Amino acid sequence: MPLTPATLDASATSAEPTATSARTPAASAHAYDTGLLLLRVVLGLTIAAHGSQKLFGWFGGLGLDGIGAAFTGMGYPAGRTMAAVAGTTEMLGGLGLVLGLITPLAGAAVFGTMVNAVVVDASGGFFLPKGVEYAFLLAAGAAALALTGPGRYAVDRMLPGLRAHRLAHGAAALLIGAVLAAATLLTRH
Repeated sequence: MPLTPATLDASATSAEPTATSARTPAASAHAYDTGLLLLRVVLGLTIAAHGSQKLFGWFGGLGLDGIGAAFTGMGYPAGRTMAAVAGTTEMLGGLGLVLGLITPLAGAAVFGTMVNAVVVDASGGFFLPKGVEYAFLLAAGAAALALTGPGRYAVDRMLPGLRAHRLAHGAAALLIGAVLAAATLLTRH
């Protein structure tokens, strides 16, 4: 029997140990969904706040003019426009993750934006203060959420087409995010 949240929940409450449950203790479906909720909320709020720094200058951010100048300095054309696109993608993708709303696309949006950040900052090495570890971690978390789905505690569970998350949805969304990230990177000079 494949391990799914439903079978994990059933095996955790079963009186007789199965071959799987005798070897390793299974997490309940509620634990799985609660863990996904925690990851979605923390990652989503973090990236949404990051986007609001770009768009509105909140939380000590530079706003569109300051970030636009930075984007121009990184070789992007129309730096202010690119800053608006990045900020909007981060804010909407982050809020989508928090709510569990269209989670594959929300995760892919954050993933694609962070791929750009990793590539642009790669010359600083992996570790901070000039490295890419933070952006890499955000990209990996967003990709994981796109692939796993939001769990039970999400708006997607109320939407007929997204109620049953499919790995294929997440993989397709990440492919779109990667292609758009690559296209954006190709605009740099």
